[in-house]
Amino acid sequence: MTRFYPHSDAGQAFPIYITVVGGLLLLAFAFLAVGQAAANRNSAQTAADAAALAAALDTRDKLTDEWVENILDPTTWQDIFDGGGVVFGGCARANQLAAQNDATVQCAAHPEWEHPGYEVEATTLRSVGDSIVPGTEDQHSTERARAVIERRCEFELPGTGADPDVLPKLTCEDGVDWSLDPEDLTDLPKPEDLFDVHLAD
Repeated sequence: MTRFYPHSDAGQAFPIYITVVGGLLLLAFAFLAVGQAAANRNSAQTAADAAALAAALDTRDKLTDEWVENILDPTTWQDIFDGGGVVFGGCARANQLAAQNDATVQCAAHPEWEHPGYEVEATTLRSVGDSIVPGTEDQHSTERARAVIERRCEFELPGTGADPDVLPKLTCEDGVDWSLDPEDLTDLPKPEDLFDVHLAD
């Protein structure tokens, strides 16, 4: 008597299962590589932004000190508010901030810009790392940032015949005015009152 056994699909399904699992694993590794690269780029951008802002803030403080030193000579104010009268040496501070963010930077000062500032290019010290993409173990991300210093206050010089002992009033953003008394210069605007520092495109 001839016996018939039911045909089993188990043997045919196993190779398909292995192929699907292998494809999913490959896709997961690909997503991981993309994520590693994105994280590395984000680190580079963070380092560039922080370094550029640090450089600009350093110069903003020096500009404020220069203004305080020359406060009794209002004819110098405009040049100072436009970024003149100080050395743009903020790149040293940019390097410090980059090191704290595991990066190196190339920094350039630009006092000639309409709003003077700094341009920074940051490169991560850490590579993207090992992945299924060849060469990523030696790949480092590089990003750029610009930070500028923009005056926040305006003033008018006194006209001919005006009292030389009266200082101009500073009219600043957000509707804040500073009436300066040359006999009492203890309450003066702070750096953030005089200048706005921000990232620029």
